[in-house]
Amino acid sequence: MKETIINEIVRTLHEMGIDTDGIPERLYIIFKDVDVVKAETALAVRDDVQNETLLKQFLAAKAVKGCTKKTIQSYGNVLRYIFKRFNKTVTEWAPDDIRLYIAFRLTQDRISKSFANTEIRYLRTFFAWLFNEEIIQRNPMNKVDSVKVQKIKKKAFTDIEVEKLRESCRTAMETALVEVLLSTGCRVSEVSAIQISEINEDKVLVHGKGNKDRVVYLNAKAQIALTKYLAERSDMNPYLFPQGVWLAHDRKAENKQTPFWYRKPDLVGEGKRDNGAFEATVRRLGKRAGVENVHPHRFRRTCATMALRRGMPLELVSKMLGHEQIVTTQIYLDLSEHELEEAHKKYVV
Repeated sequence: MKETIINEIVRTLHEMGIDTDGIPERLYIIFKDVDVVKAETALAVRDDVQNETLLKQFLAAKAVKGCTKKTIQSYGNVLRYIFKRFNKTVTEWAPDDIRLYIAFRLTQDRISKSFANTEIRYLRTFFAWLFNEEIIQRNPMNKVDSVKVQKIKKKAFTDIEVEKLRESCRTAMETALVEVLLSTGCRVSEVSAIQISEINEDKVLVHGKGNKDRVVYLNAKAQIALTKYLAERSDMNPYLFPQGVWLAHDRKAENKQTPFWYRKPDLVGEGKRDNGAFEATVRRLGKRAGVENVHPHRFRRTCATMALRRGMPLELVSKMLGHEQIVTTQIYLDLSEHELEEAHKKYVV
């Protein structure tokens, strides 16, 4: 067992490009007075019934708290997957069990550090509930740290890139989508849920995360684009961006080939476009325009950044985006060091 561990350490260091000359000998010296035995887990039998019962109680508590159906479903899916990876009932988990699980997920399953932190966050919430309900006496997550993730500054679109994207639009629907995203800074899920009846001149009622509604505003370009786009539609679908029948039925149907399907009532479905359809649309726009890394959320970051650059107070930018905390809004901003320097000269005396 000791030799197996030493060989594994040396192999890992070698794969990392680290010179392993003399490492095995040094490890043998380090481990010379250490007894290595395989952990005994025969007594730690997982009780799937108890795990599922506790999970259902937890999800019920989240529902009473007011969490959305989507959030509750996400908690259920992630936690059930994690439970299956353990040989213990959740009430018997220790910090080392969870650390080992996260290590395996990162090294063996090769999940991203961000997703690992998502799982840690879900576990932290679940075990906090177990502790508050006095189901467990100690919370193992109190000793489990999040995975350190390198912060990479994400970019907004430049003014030139925005114009290239506008010029790449081939239909009134594409133009309307681009202008609504740029004007409102909405999440793609919020845009997909907009109904025509919720648009009142330059105001739009959107349904945000956590069932929180807010009003966003359309600039002149967005209003003109929407007027032109809606004039081309004659269907009865209530959504601003409806689902096409080929999305719900035959993906090989002939109508999938026409970009103007929304002009024909018989090609318009009953529901709303899903997030994947929006993702595909903006990716096509980016490819036509020669702009890299085009996705709906980057429009949201661009809207926030442009608003701040043009003088909108950070508090109002935060409210426009539907954020509860300003620190969340700051993550979206793409401001250069030069802009920070100029702002410092202007406001700091």
